[in-house]
Parts: sequence; structure tokens; C-alpha cells
Amino acid sequence: MSLTSPLRIGTRGSPLALAQANQTRDRLLAAHGLSDEAVEIHIIKTSGDAILDRPLSEAGGKGLFTKELDTALMMGGIDIAVHSAKDLPTFLPDAITIAGYLPREDVRDAWISPVAATPRDLPQGAKVGTASLRRGAMLKRIRPDIEITLLRGNVQTRLRKLSEGECAGTLLALAGLNRLGLADRATALLPIDEFLPAAGQGAIAITARLDDAGVAAMLGPILCAPTGVSLAAERAFLTALDGSCRTPIGAHAVVDGDRVRLRGLVLRPDGSEEFEETMDGSAWEAEVLGRTAGEAIRARLPAGFFES
Repeated sequence: MSLTSPLRIGTRGSPLALAQANQTRDRLLAAHGLSDEAVEIHIIKTSGDAILDRPLSEAGGKGLFTKELDTALMMGGIDIAVHSAKDLPTFLPDAITIAGYLPREDVRDAWISPVAATPRDLPQGAKVGTASLRRGAMLKRIRPDIEITLLRGNVQTRLRKLSEGECAGTLLALAGLNRLGLADRATALLPIDEFLPAAGQGAIAITARLDDAGVAAMLGPILCAPTGVSLAAERAFLTALDGSCRTPIGAHAVVDGDRVRLRGLVLRPDGSEEFEETMDGSAWEAEVLGRTAGEAIRARLPAGFFES
């Protein structure tokens, strides 16, 4: 595309989504020495933003946060779309590709509670709000007595509901709190060893049309190669397990030079049982590594594992 035309960034309209789109825009302007009007942000309302009364797993899964953005990309209404990487579904439309990722933020979950310093300190039978099956299962693993209740909405909405007493605590991605300048709201940061993050957590993904070489060239200077390697392993792990919003899965890959190490975990929804795999290999085979780890766990899962 010609740099005389504005590059159009598509995004959801939540404060966090806009913060991520603006970070992408700022990096593009700086990398290419462009004036402010060279990159535009277009807000697109998604189905996932409109459904707040039930878990996404019951409404159609992660694709509800991307479907309208995918359509705008394919119809030419926008040139790229910016997403939280953990919200991207396992499979994208054939005409769309993940162009790459910005440098990854802190991947940890933040515990936020007015009554308990950590989840272990909660009163007996306390109610914890989350929309994530992974977080719910990991909490139930260490505190089987607690009640998990649905907490949907953007970050600010969830924090407001918590302050109004809807639940005793919640978990949010530290990366999102950092991007919104709300890191001080965290009561505690949960160690990765115990609370393995979602695949892609902390990373901003950029999707584009598969055949748009001009956009790919423009994005090149702002993309982070190590983050791409980590996400290739994590998303392949998810794909091998048919991971979706209905599946409590954690995955985290770390790149060290030309090596990548992946830890993947699958839990029963009630936290009563888990299967874990750790593998390392060459960074160039990150996708194979993730797929192999996922298939190894899948082969060990008992029938009906996700139905409890």
C-alpha cells in the first residue's frame, strides 16, 4: 500500500483494546517517521462485547471477539486488526494471517481482592469472579471449597463489580492492568509455576490479509521475533488439544537464544485433576514442539475429561 494512504487499524472499543491499538499505532509512526494522520484507528463492535450474561464458552467461544474484525479485514474496511493474543481463536479464516506480535508484556495473573492477600487466604466458601475456565480451575485446584461465579465485562467493569461486593476476589492479566495504568490495583502477583498463564497472555497480536505484502513490510520493524517463537509453540499446543473457551488450558513458552522451552497444562474444570508436559527444542521448530506436547497430553487424557 502507498504510505500516502492512511493505514487503518481495526480494534474493539474497550479501554484495553484501544490502549493496545494506540501502542501499535505509536510504534508504527515512530518506526517509519510518519505524521499522526498516517495511521487511523477504527473501532469495531464485536459480538463478544455485546454478550455479558453468560460465559463465551456457551455463546460461541473466542471467535466472538474477532469475527467482525476478520470480516472488516477481508472486505477491505481496515488494513490490520489488533488483538489480545489470548483472545485469538485457534483457527483463523484462510484469507487472514497473524502478521506478528509486539514485544510481550508480563505474562502473570494478578490477584485482586479487598479481603484476601492471596487466594489461599480467602474465607471458607468465598465467591471468586472470573470468566476464565483456566483461572477457575486453577483456583479450585488449591481451594476446592470456593465458589466460582461469572464475572464478565472490560477490566474497569470487573474492578467496579468487585468493589461493589459481587465477589471476594478476581484474577486479571497483569499485562492488561499495566497497559491501563492500573497495576496498583493488584493485591498480589501469582507465580507462573502455580498459575500458568493462558496461551498468548501478555502479547498483542496483529492480523492482516494474507496477500498484503505492503502491510507486511510496514509492520516488519515493530514485530518481536522471540515473542513470535513463543506464541508459535503455545498456539500449536492449544491447537493439538482443540483448545477453546471450553477447555482449561495453560501454556507458556520461553525463548533463550536459539532454544525454546514450553510448559503446558490441562486441567479438569473443577481443578481435581491435571496433566502437564514440559518440552524444549530449537526455536525454529517451536510449532512442532507445541504440537508434540499437546498430542502427548491428549493421548493421556481419560475419556470425558472436560465434562466434569
